[in-house]
Amino acid sequence: MERREEQPGATGAGAAPALDFTVENVEKALHQLYYDPNIENKNLAQKWLMQAQVSPQAWHFSWQLLQPDKVPEIQYFGASALHIKISRYWSDIPTDQYESLKAQLFTQITHFASGSKIVLTRLCVALASLALSMMPDAWPCAVADMVRLFQAEDSPVDGQGRCLALLELLTVLPEEFQTSRLPQYRKGLVRASLAVECGAVFPLLEQLLQQPSSPSCVRQKVLKCFSSWVQLEVPLQDCEALIQAAFAALQDSELFDSSVEAIVNAISQPDAQRYVNTLLKLIPLVLGLQDQLRQAVQNGDMETSHGICRIAVALGENHSRALLDQVEHWQSFLALVNMIMFCTGIPGHYPVNETTSSLTLTFWYTLQDDILSFEAEKQAVYQQVYRPVYFQLVDVLLHKAQFPSDEEYGFWSSDEKEQFRIYRVDISDTLMYVYEMLGAELLSNLYDKLGRLLTSSEEPYSWQHTEALLYGFQSIAETIDVNYSDVVPGLIGLIPRISISNVQLADTVMFTIGALSEWLADHPVMINSVLPLVLHALGNPELSVSSVSTLKKICRECKYDLPPYAANIVAVSQDVLMKQIHKTSQCMWLMQALGFLLSALQVEEILKNLHSLISPYIQQLEKLAEEIPNPSNKLAIVHILGLLSNLFTTLDVSHHEDDHEGPELRKLPVPQGPNPVVVVLQQVFQLIQKVLSKWLNDAQVVEAVCAIFEKSVKTLLDDFAPMVPQLCEMLGRMYSTIPQASALDLTRQLVHIFAHEPAHFPPIEALFLLVTSVTLTLFQQGPRDHPDIVDSFMQLLAQALKRKPDLFLCERLDVKAVFQCAVLALKFPEAPTVKASCGFFTELLPRCGEVEPVGKVVQEDGRMLLIAVLEAIGGQASRSLMDCFADILFALNKHCFSLLSMWIKEALQPPGFPSARLSPEQKDTFSQQILRERVNKRRVKEMVKEFTLLCRGLHGTDYTADY
Repeated sequence: MERREEQPGATGAGAAPALDFTVENVEKALHQLYYDPNIENKNLAQKWLMQAQVSPQAWHFSWQLLQPDKVPEIQYFGASALHIKISRYWSDIPTDQYESLKAQLFTQITHFASGSKIVLTRLCVALASLALSMMPDAWPCAVADMVRLFQAEDSPVDGQGRCLALLELLTVLPEEFQTSRLPQYRKGLVRASLAVECGAVFPLLEQLLQQPSSPSCVRQKVLKCFSSWVQLEVPLQDCEALIQAAFAALQDSELFDSSVEAIVNAISQPDAQRYVNTLLKLIPLVLGLQDQLRQAVQNGDMETSHGICRIAVALGENHSRALLDQVEHWQSFLALVNMIMFCTGIPGHYPVNETTSSLTLTFWYTLQDDILSFEAEKQAVYQQVYRPVYFQLVDVLLHKAQFPSDEEYGFWSSDEKEQFRIYRVDISDTLMYVYEMLGAELLSNLYDKLGRLLTSSEEPYSWQHTEALLYGFQSIAETIDVNYSDVVPGLIGLIPRISISNVQLADTVMFTIGALSEWLADHPVMINSVLPLVLHALGNPELSVSSVSTLKKICRECKYDLPPYAANIVAVSQDVLMKQIHKTSQCMWLMQALGFLLSALQVEEILKNLHSLISPYIQQLEKLAEEIPNPSNKLAIVHILGLLSNLFTTLDVSHHEDDHEGPELRKLPVPQGPNPVVVVLQQVFQLIQKVLSKWLNDAQVVEAVCAIFEKSVKTLLDDFAPMVPQLCEMLGRMYSTIPQASALDLTRQLVHIFAHEPAHFPPIEALFLLVTSVTLTLFQQGPRDHPDIVDSFMQLLAQALKRKPDLFLCERLDVKAVFQCAVLALKFPEAPTVKASCGFFTELLPRCGEVEPVGKVVQEDGRMLLIAVLEAIGGQASRSLMDCFADILFALNKHCFSLLSMWIKEALQPPGFPSARLSPEQKDTFSQQILRERVNKRRVKEMVKEFTLLCRGLHGTDYTADY
């Protein structure tokens, strides 16, 4: 074994060999890990110690590190090393050493019962792991033996120390079982064995919990131990006595948290719903906590109210169906529901004065689902009982959603404000869900409340109350079709009456109008009631997001009813854009809104509006094109190009045919003449070329230019045709000067839409050949610095094969060089590039028969591809990419079977390829499996995953569990 590295624990003179795992070297490495200020040395030490823990020498040094004269950090490492050896390398331990190992661990645990607690816990975890590996055959009564051994009177440790050590061991045993990597069949056996063994644990726990003389630390440990065991799905009826004792312990503030955890874990186990009688006995116990809950709320004791709420919600949420089924007990369950309602409406503002109400929201979903899942008769009975409860819930939620006073809100931190925003979103989702239960009556209820509030002259209303009611409307209208609601016209009529004196209220008014935009499209006569509010709000930077997004929704949904308002909308939008009121992203949304708006106008009107809208930007761009490039004018250029591309994203004057969807979409011709977008693009084409000439080496500017055309192509489809020749020419010049990924992405878009049309094939073929030639030259110079270009190039090649394989028939295309470059790209470290290359090969291989140059290159160089794929599977590529390489193998097998059967045997012949860990038999099995599977791609993926684990030495280890 080579020993060239330095031992990280021994800096300077006398450095030990790297893999000399002696006690002294381990201690030195630990000292370095804990105390060396140099982070690199710490990392080296940690790496070396991880190797030490799994080495054969760990059996020797672990025990020595546990000596009483060592410091706890060193002892802890010894105990951890023992746990790792037992849990991960159990098969290395000879069966005749089980008993001595068990005895040594018991001795050490007894010793540490009065020593370091962190070391004691690690030793308990090690013994727990040993017990799980020996159960049930080699150690049938493991738990009973543990209890008996620790209760022995002849131990040198005092009774309390032994008791705490035993409880620690019993606590970690189920936890270790939950995280252990036992094979599935062993897991079932051990679980059954532990279920029997709980008979030795629970009586002991009950005795210790109910014994008046038990000190608080012991009772706390008992509750934690019980909490750990119930997660093994122990029958709920067997836990009854301990659950009752835990309820009693809730009165002791020191035991409160542990009691809550134990009760919640016991109630929440999936199996508990089978024990309905026990659940019914728990309801009075939970209801009995109401006085303690109210007292806690009164005293501002958030921890206690939170804990009691968790218990009530755990019972209600996990078992509402089972408890609703007990119709004769409907009143006690309703009392529990009302207790949860109290928790939902707990006084104070979330998250500053309380953090409890958010725990209850899921319960209301569950209860509603369970009620609505009953057959009609039973459902009708429960609807009668619970509809009033859900109307009360709506009131409670809207009260909780209210903002605090402006003064109070001003003191909140940004984190608290963000938590409150998320909480309101959760309330919004709940209200939307509750609509299913309450239906149109809910909207009427909200409308009546809002109407009374806005028209009452008796008392002044708070903006918070108005905002919350509107927020309720908005929550429902955003996702539910309210087009048939008879209250929406009234609501639209009320909105202008709202006295808006506050940003939060104004925001909600805007979002509510936005949520009603589809309704406005069906009732265009009402647009004039709300549009002036939106246009007015556009001028307020504080309402930027809400006003712009609402205008965009209205322009998208109501565009055919907006021509009378178009001039006004354009004028206001131009004004706010010129004044630079909004941030960049809102400016882009505003341009999209205007694109929707203009789409519904006559072509002459569109061109007139476009002229006034974009002329100032074109003038600015002309000026910028003359300037010497610098960072500030670059920002201005990118901004202007962004505005244009967002406008062209939505400016769509032709109508889609109803029976076409997806990428194959085609449009009806525009009757009025040339497409306005094309007219504008042709006018500014020279200017864009001028800008490009100065900024060709700046990826951001090139990307912004490409985005204009890419978005226009996607929107216009065939209407873009007049621009194809000049755009192909410009792209060719751009890419020849300085290759950029964005130019390739735009080329891919053009290939996708126009390559199959004879009229456009010549310019697209010329562009395709040019960018391929330039990229191949880039590969010769060294492509490693340009993974983004290689990624986009591979995607372009795949698209060409998919849409127009004829591009690969051209004599000027060096298919062999393209193939070799793609093989090289498979070895890149960047995952997206590798994925794109695999995608290219999965498109290429099926065309071996139909495209002669492709068939020829696969025949000549396919073996090189196979070797690259096997190298990747052998360990050179990330395991997350194995499915992509499996796709290539599947394609080779399906389309080049005779070649693959010859190549794979030859390729796997050399010893050590693709991994030194493979035996000839394993390689032979893999090749036979692959060659047999020509139909089921999923099976090939599974084979490749298995094989890559063998190649990496990970098969059957912890690392494969989630793979």
